[in-house]
This record gives sequence, structure tokens and C-alpha cells, in this order.
Amino acid sequence: MNPHLRPWQIDADDFPADSYASDQLEFLIGYAILAPSSHNSQPWLFRINSMNLELFADRRRALRVVDPYDRELTLSCSAALYNVRVAAEYFGHAYSVELLPDPANPNLLARFHLGLSGDTSSEDILLFRALTRRHTNRQAFREEPVPEAVLEALREGAEREGAWLEFVVQEEARNAVADLVAQADRLQWADRNFRQELAHWIRPKPAEARDGLLAHDLGVQDWLSFAGPALIRTFDRGGGQAARDRDVAVHSPVLAVLGTDTEDTLAWLKAGQALENVLLRARTEEVWASFLNQPIEVPELRDQLAALIGRAGCPQVLLRLGYAADASPSPRRFVREVLIPHKTP
Repeated sequence: MNPHLRPWQIDADDFPADSYASDQLEFLIGYAILAPSSHNSQPWLFRINSMNLELFADRRRALRVVDPYDRELTLSCSAALYNVRVAAEYFGHAYSVELLPDPANPNLLARFHLGLSGDTSSEDILLFRALTRRHTNRQAFREEPVPEAVLEALREGAEREGAWLEFVVQEEARNAVADLVAQADRLQWADRNFRQELAHWIRPKPAEARDGLLAHDLGVQDWLSFAGPALIRTFDRGGGQAARDRDVAVHSPVLAVLGTDTEDTLAWLKAGQALENVLLRARTEEVWASFLNQPIEVPELRDQLAALIGRAGCPQVLLRLGYAADASPSPRRFVREVLIPHKTP
């Protein structure tokens, strides 16, 4: 087994309840790194300072073509922050969070302060148990509908974190969203810079990957996986990708757009936490999710998506939701690889 799948096997019984706060915070990072990220780039770093955990954007892992303003990077980092919150609540700790605590350091996205004892609710337990069960599932979903009560709970969870969640219900609107996904695929794959960036994150050897995307996740056949990066750099596969993704979108039981009223770093930090809330809450109901963010990554199509859903504001994530067989998680770097040593004055 790839050793970089071991982070998904983190055992809550190993939590150092009687140890120093720094040891507890390091353990919580083990849940933070299970958050989703674009291209599985894992663009986060952490530093422990006494009872504080600082979250940094690792812009060396930024996607300069598909995410030129680090919007998706920020969403990914704040999803990791939400995992820390969920884990702290499960282990019975109060906490406080300061977003963008140092205007002079834009890489410092949040400071998490671990408090003393706090209450653990039944919802805290459910969300915590979903941490190791949540990962992107790219398989086709069954036609089985997701109950309205579940969708409403997802909507309420997003709103509590400062975002909104809209479901694309009407068939005409669903087809229009699927068309936008296909159009975005064609535009992105026609861009040589996009293909080069994507190829950089393709991992043709699953047993050795510690980050990035596996070739077969992009439809590259197993016997060609070893050549996946070269194929992607060289050939515009946009037509085939567009057809596949449109079919996936049309046949997904639920299409959902998560967004914010404003467009700035603070809004992105709220959206990332709202996204992880939605994803974890979905897994408590056995609902899987995957991303169809291509129309949001193309500015002119993002505006069209906003118009389609009839909601003022800024779409941040396009999700598909539904029921499916289990899928393997993506590899993760180990905690020691994302931990910045504390610098003493």
C-alpha cells in the first residue's frame, strides 16, 4: 500500500489528551491535511506556537493558470482549518479562530487558539467521524435521489459558516450548467499552459504518489498511465473530457453551487469552511461529492453560472452530490512535511 494513504487511518484513540497543548495541536493537524484541494495540491503549512496553531498558504503549490488569484488555494486552506475545528470539538476543547490576523503577512490565513475543556455535541461526533470518510468520489452516482431534508441540512450548514448553497433543480437549468462544464473543459484544454500545469500534478505511479492527481482519474487508460503527463501536455483532450464531464453533470442526482455575497480573501476563507461543513455533513448521510469547478475557473462562464442560478453573489464551488460505491482516497503528505518549526525570538 502507498504509505501516503496512511494519514487516512489516523486513530482518535491516539489523541494525547494528557500531554502538552503543542502535542495536541500537532495531532489535530493530522485531520487538517485530509481536507480537499485543487489538483490535490495540499497548499497548506502549519506552525505551532504554545497553544496557537497558525495556518499559512503555501504559495509554492499555487496553480498559477487555473487559479491565478489563489482563490481555490484559500478555499482549500480554510477547509483544512474547518477540520481542525471539528476535531478540537470532538476531543472536548473550546477554541477561538482569528482570520487574517496579521495584515503585514498575507500568507498567514488564520490563527487557531486551543482552549480548555468544552462541550462535545452529537453533531460534533457525527462530523468528526466523517473526517476520515470524506474524500472526492469521481465515480458515476446512482440515480437515487438525495432526500430534501438532507439537502436542507447542507444548505443550513453552509449558511452558518457565512456562505450560501443553491441547488440546480430544473432540468433546463441542469442542462445549461452541464453545457457550461463542457464549454469550460474545451476552453481550458485548448490552453497549452493549462495542460502543462495539469501535467505537473499528474502522478503516473499511484503506489508512490504523495500529492497530485492519478492519471486514471482523468480518463487516461491504465496501460497509458505511465505516459499520462506527456499525453496531457501534448494533446488537447478537451473534446473527450467535455463529453464525459457533461454526461457526469447531467446524470448526477444533485448539482449544487456554493457561493458568497462578496469576493475577497475573507469571503474565500468563509467559503472554504462552509464547503467542508457541507462535504462532511453529506458523508454523515452516506452522500458522496465531487467537483465540477471548471465554469467557475473561467471568468466569463462564472458570470453565466451566477445568472443561471439566479443568485446575486459569487459562485465559489460547483458540486455534484449523490450515492455511489466507495472509492479510494487520494494520498496525503505526512504532518511532518507541512509543519513549520517554531522560531524563538
